Amino acid sequence: MKSSIVLVLVSLTTAVASAGEPAGYYSRTIFADDFSGSGFGPRWGHYKSGSVVKDGVLVGITPESSDHSAVDNIRFPAERDLEVSVKFRFVSEKAKGFNVWLDDKDYKGSHAGHICSVSVSTTALTIADAKTGNFRNDIYAKKKATPIALTTEDKAMLATKNTKLPVKLALQEWHTLVIRTKGDGVEVSLDGKVAGTFKSEGIGHDHKTLVSLTTNPVDVHYDDFSLKAAGPAAAKP
Repeated sequence: MKSSIVLVLVSLTTAVASAGEPAGYYSRTIFADDFSGSGFGPRWGHYKSGSVVKDGVLVGITPESSDHSAVDNIRFPAERDLEVSVKFRFVSEKAKGFNVWLDDKDYKGSHAGHICSVSVSTTALTIADAKTGNFRNDIYAKKKATPIALTTEDKAMLATKNTKLPVKLALQEWHTLVIRTKGDGVEVSLDGKVAGTFKSEGIGHDHKTLVSLTTNPVDVHYDDFSLKAAGPAAAKP
């Protein structure tokens, strides 16, 4: 579908490294779903989610009484470099955005094993290192207690752990998001154009085991979700 997306590319003041690689670099398909079935397949996991598969799309729904945004996820054996692709659209103004999380559920050094994320709204795209940033255990504990607990040094450090890119996305229009990680770099593309890159040490975590879509709070539709890994599969012990 045609879109009227307007991308504003900005120069990043943080150290940046492109994760861009030929498509063949991400050669192994771990999972793919076009949501043409009657419901979620058995590999999908959920956390506080009311999401459904309907009319060929995943409809992201956070239950009204929930204290957490709806999470719909896929688990897989550990990988480092990944390509995540998904089509999406914001259906109404109730849709505040969504996050694509890359996590390691075996890692105990960050809240919920969060490693890195890409957040999308109608006006911004944010790439973040969660492992050494906002979700690092000590930082998360301070923020949960009170933001005042963060020191000047904490705030300065956290400012280096994410980058925000302005975009302009219209309601009801389909767009394609592609996220590629390589080492400690992330490259994010929208509708075939590179929107931005970001580099941070936590992204290079070599044991990613889960990718999730988190809907904030409702009225985000998803389609053609795929997850690919780079290089040969890890040898089984």
